[in-house]
This record gives sequence, C-alpha cells and structure tokens, in this order.
Amino acid sequence: MAEPEVLVVLPTLGDRLDTLRETLESVEAQRADVPLTLAVVLPSAASEARALAEEFGAVIVDDPKTGISAAINNGLAARTVEKYYAWIGDDDIFRPGGLKLLRSILEQRPDAVLAFGGCDYIDAEGRTIATSNAGALAIAILAWGPDLIPHPGTMVRLDALEAIGGFDTSLKYAMDLDAFLKLRSHGKFAWTRTSVSGFRWHPDSLTVANRRASSLESESVKRRHTPAAIRWAFPLWQYPIRWASAFAAGRVNARARSL
Repeated sequence: MAEPEVLVVLPTLGDRLDTLRETLESVEAQRADVPLTLAVVLPSAASEARALAEEFGAVIVDDPKTGISAAINNGLAARTVEKYYAWIGDDDIFRPGGLKLLRSILEQRPDAVLAFGGCDYIDAEGRTIATSNAGALAIAILAWGPDLIPHPGTMVRLDALEAIGGFDTSLKYAMDLDAFLKLRSHGKFAWTRTSVSGFRWHPDSLTVANRRASSLESESVKRRHTPAAIRWAFPLWQYPIRWASAFAAGRVNARARSL
C-alpha cells in the first residue's frame, strides 16, 4: 500500500449524521486516485459519528472543545508522512477526482504552496445553486476583497502550513483567510476553474447563519494584514466590499429558494 500523501481534516460535532455519511463517501471515493489519511475531529460523546467515521477508516481525533481552529489544528497533529493538507466540512463534498487534480497542480508547480479549484454551492439535495471559480481574480483581491478561495477545495503543502503555526485559534470564521494571507510569503498560489468540491448552502452553515459576524472577523483579519502605511484607507474599500458580499449572498439565497 502506498504511503498517504494527503491529510484530509474533517471537524464535526457529530450532529449531522446524514450529511456526514455523504461527506465520508466523497472522501472515500478520492482514495481510488490519491493515497490519503482522513482525520475526523469530534467530541468524545458523539458516539454515532465516531462509529460512522471508523466505518470509513478514519483516524479519530478528540475535539479540544476550544473552537473550530483548534479542532483543525488537532487534526493536523495526526500527520505522519503526508505532504498535503485538505479540509472538508461535515456537510460538504469532494467532487470526483478533486484531490487528484489539486495534488497534480502542486506537483507540477514546486513554487506553489497552495492550489485551489472551483467550488459548487449545493443545496440540501445536492443540487448546484451556483459555482465559485474566480481563479486568478481570487488571488488578486485576497488581501482587500472577498475571500474567493474556498477552504473545501484547497490543498496546502503541510510544511508551509506548519511553518505559519497552523490556524489562529482566536478566529472562528476567517481562520482560513488568515492562513491564506500568511502563506503568501511562503510561495505562489495555483488554481483551476474546475470544480473540485461542493459547499452545502443551508441556514445552519456556520458562515451562512453568522454572515455579519463572519464579515466583521474577515475585515479584522484583512486590516491586520494591511501595510501600516495604507491602513488608514481601509474603510474606503471595505464598506463597498461588505455590500457586494451581502448582495452576492442574497443572490445565492434567492437561487436556493427558487430550487
């Protein structure tokens, strides 16, 4: 058996068993193309979810119960020989061949520390509502615009992720944005417009249900990564960006309702 190359971290509270099974099935399908380790981070009391994760050959990691960033970091600590990190939520999915495509991009681009693909927004039935595949634009506006690099659908070199200290445990919503901004000093970002993942758009998704708090935390992260010389001008572009993000979210909600 080939040594695992990708560490997939899946944090869950264990309260979405139906979508968790679908997520695990999508991870299992990736094994045909990519040797991987699946680390499922969850509370000790989530017995049904633990049994389900074990059914799919996951490494079980205890949730430290100090937030999502700490949970992901605990999953990262399960690393043995893996070279790459990928994240998936307990209601999201990988598209067939998604991890293989991202890994091939990084193998072809030794100067890149991160590769990302398109991400489909899907409803409860798995129907595609919209697709985010901004490509180079996502990289260009990362420091000041909306974060268009999808966390599910991103692969990162683990050495680089460890070099920045993993994810900031003080952050609840924008920990991926913060990590992406830090990773810029470690190498290039590569991309494909091909959809490699699906993000479940429903009312109890963390960033959907708490969009206001998520927006404010993202702004705080971008502000601290803005050079001091131009930080005074930060509000000039943040208010239009906040409005545009809310408008885009409203369009996706309207499309979801129409389906």
